[in-house]
Amino acid sequence: MKEIIVIVGPTGIGKTKCSVELAKRIHAEIINGDSVSIYKDLEIASAKPTKEEQENIPHHLISIKEVEEEYTVYDYQKDVRKLIKEISDRGKRIIIVGGTGLYIKAALYDYQFQQGTKNHDYKELSNEELINKIKSFQKDLIIDHNNRRRLVRLLNKLENNEVITNCKDNCLYPIKVIGLTTDREQLYERINQRVDQMFQNGLLEEIESLKEKYQSSRILNSGIGYKEFYDYLFHNKSLEIVKEEIKQNSRRYAKRQYTFFRNQFPTKWIEVDYNNFINTINQVQEEVEKK
Repeated sequence: MKEIIVIVGPTGIGKTKCSVELAKRIHAEIINGDSVSIYKDLEIASAKPTKEEQENIPHHLISIKEVEEEYTVYDYQKDVRKLIKEISDRGKRIIIVGGTGLYIKAALYDYQFQQGTKNHDYKELSNEELINKIKSFQKDLIIDHNNRRRLVRLLNKLENNEVITNCKDNCLYPIKVIGLTTDREQLYERINQRVDQMFQNGLLEEIESLKEKYQSSRILNSGIGYKEFYDYLFHNKSLEIVKEEIKQNSRRYAKRQYTFFRNQFPTKWIEVDYNNFINTINQVQEEVEKK
């Protein structure tokens, strides 16, 4: 089996364009690695590739679920592994592209989930309450008392009866991970501009068409670019505040993405040339073709 190419990086960096151009060159199919793009009707803030942007390259796991449906990292793991076999059997290369690091790693590495795995955000619980619930399982665990994200992740594992081991560094496939990067100032400016463009492209109209579904949809209340509208729709928050929150949350998310991809994957980083993007594609292809 040829190496699976994984293209990662922070939001707004240019992963979609890069993956499509690379797929044309190496005769690959693309698997979506973004948790929000999995859902139908979430087009603009998810920045999922349009049909035109896909340029007739087969794309998988885009718009496969209704926004009210539950779709977990466990579901994603099963779907990706099935697709890897199917695409490989067709003799095609595989590119996984996206920014949801946990989803991508769970698909490619030895993550062991129990059927029915759920991921809760536990917004209603304080850090102290999270710690007490973790301790109630009476397991000998190292608890990072000051890191809420780790506390949430650990409690999810315990409640899902997930085996907590160190085997998650065991990659199940030959992979090559390429990260796209740029300096922070330029990235943040691109993120801010992209949010402005989303509003120009009709983000507010998309949100208003989804208003009734906010009451039952987890993804609408957790996805950046969607969750910020809840108080606008139901509690009269101003649109300007919503826009600034989306920009701020997107910048913070980009920082977390960098941290994850640097620590969790053997990533080769490539500086994006926005003045001549073809140079970036050439560098990525050169890296892909290295033995």
